[in-house]
Amino acid sequence: MALNTEESFAQSEIAYQISFPEAQAHYVDIEMNIKESKGNYLDVKMPVWTPGSYMVREFAKNVEGFSARNSSNSILSAAKIDKNTWRISDTRNQNISIRYRVYAFELSVRTSFVDASHAFLSPSGLLMYPEGMLKSPSTIVIKPYKNWNKISTGLDPVKGKNQTFYAPDYDILYDSPLEVGTHDTFEFEAAGVKHEVAMYGGGNYNKTELAEDMTKIIEAETDIFKENPNKRYVFIVHNTSAGGGGLEHLNSTVLGAIRLGYAEEDSYKSFLGLVAHEYFHLWNVKRLRPEALGPFNYSNENYTRNLWIAEGFTAYYDNLMLRRTGIYSPEKYISTLTTDINTVENQAGNRIQPVSEASFDAWIKYYRPNENSRNSTISYYDKGALIGMILDLEILGSTKGQKRLDDVMKAMYDEFYKNQKRGYTDAEFKAMAEKIAGKSLDEIYTKYINGTEPISFNSYLGHAGLYLVNDYAGKPNPSLGIATAVRDGKVVITAVQRGSAAWNDGLNVNDELIAIDDYRITGVADSKGITDLAKHIAVKKTGDKLTAIISRDGIIRTIEVTITQATSGKYRIEIDKSATTEQLAIRKKWLSL
Repeated sequence: MALNTEESFAQSEIAYQISFPEAQAHYVDIEMNIKESKGNYLDVKMPVWTPGSYMVREFAKNVEGFSARNSSNSILSAAKIDKNTWRISDTRNQNISIRYRVYAFELSVRTSFVDASHAFLSPSGLLMYPEGMLKSPSTIVIKPYKNWNKISTGLDPVKGKNQTFYAPDYDILYDSPLEVGTHDTFEFEAAGVKHEVAMYGGGNYNKTELAEDMTKIIEAETDIFKENPNKRYVFIVHNTSAGGGGLEHLNSTVLGAIRLGYAEEDSYKSFLGLVAHEYFHLWNVKRLRPEALGPFNYSNENYTRNLWIAEGFTAYYDNLMLRRTGIYSPEKYISTLTTDINTVENQAGNRIQPVSEASFDAWIKYYRPNENSRNSTISYYDKGALIGMILDLEILGSTKGQKRLDDVMKAMYDEFYKNQKRGYTDAEFKAMAEKIAGKSLDEIYTKYINGTEPISFNSYLGHAGLYLVNDYAGKPNPSLGIATAVRDGKVVITAVQRGSAAWNDGLNVNDELIAIDDYRITGVADSKGITDLAKHIAVKKTGDKLTAIISRDGIIRTIEVTITQATSGKYRIEIDKSATTEQLAIRKKWLSL
């Protein structure tokens, strides 16, 4: 939709011009014009984080050459007063022109990147805002570099103004990335919405196949909520050698893909899972949201204990959508669930950190992992996806297949986004889930969301005539409890598992493991992938002792270690051949059989 030129400029007191005179050196030049400043001074601020990525990234660190002029083109006094705020003096009744540069050389879905081939612009790390004016509209003019001829963004273009876009407020502006360059684009319509796909970096993708599969996903997800709230949606895809990652926006998303991965089945379906994940956010988080996630404070953390819903449930639905659309077979879908269960159950931090606490601490823990993170934390994505699964099955079971998690999500969307037009509290989400389920969900909340008890998977899988098996149960599984890597010919300990033999007897991360029981350790694997260290442990029994010779900070040490039973499991989901008619019906509905 193009906006009327006069209307948009009449509304807008703030205008930006973005140019790239030194794109090859990774710089973006910003000119920010503000009409008739009212105060004696003006503070402008750079956000410290970007919505959807819950870590303070200090975008102001990339700013250079800040200056300001008034209506007479006279230089105004400007000083930085804190880490992300610049104060401009003598601004009353003046039109203010601000100029600065931003270094942009981090290609990710949440940060800006510029080189001679293209620019990916993440506005929260580029465009400052006048303090107290987050609700103000703005216009953005893009001056492309050299032969760049395309701009892809969810922002509305301004009618009659070339390469000019309009944002009604800063929440929209900061939620609307732009891809500028010579990228490939194609379009399709799905769920009554026009979709544009902007492909940077080349790749062996098939546009027809992608459009067909993306349409299936979009329409399956729209069917849950019975409406698609957009008229236009943009996929910005960065095709690189490694690929990976995604970030949701109100009417667009940014995805990372493996450039030559589209022709390989697992890689292609993984990309479709990423599409399903980020598109599901169109409803879950961008509209149906925890109360803390909007309106945003761009200078500080915005805390919520509900990322296990916002991200975890989205992670549950991404694979489920591939099953509903037939992209995944039932067997493949069950395999992905098994992988999720093994990931969570074999992480020691699952017994230490509740998933609600993991949500709250995302700002300081999730994006800053260290060598002990697996021992002390759990992912709100992984654990949240499993909470989504057991809630889905519990609701299916309690309503005899008449209701499921879909109904909770739609009811919450209708009530809080559409009717009350606000975010929900933790208690409100629980109450709605209990209303749909027709029963209390205290056990799930107390034990598995706000607590760290092991999930009783069979209590929930049983509703669908399925059960979980641990192949390691009751079998000897001696373990030292370390992970190692070979670095410059040295075997170095990279992780020590909580409660393991190594943990109990004092082997440390960064220790060089020289020998076990006087036998040199090389870390070399045989034709079956089994290392010499693994072979030494395999002949031990629980309670046996071994002598480890290590080098710690250049000092040779000898440490006696008592072997323990491994705490990890090897889980798989099996079909109950004696499942009842009701269980079979629930399984059919759950797995879209």
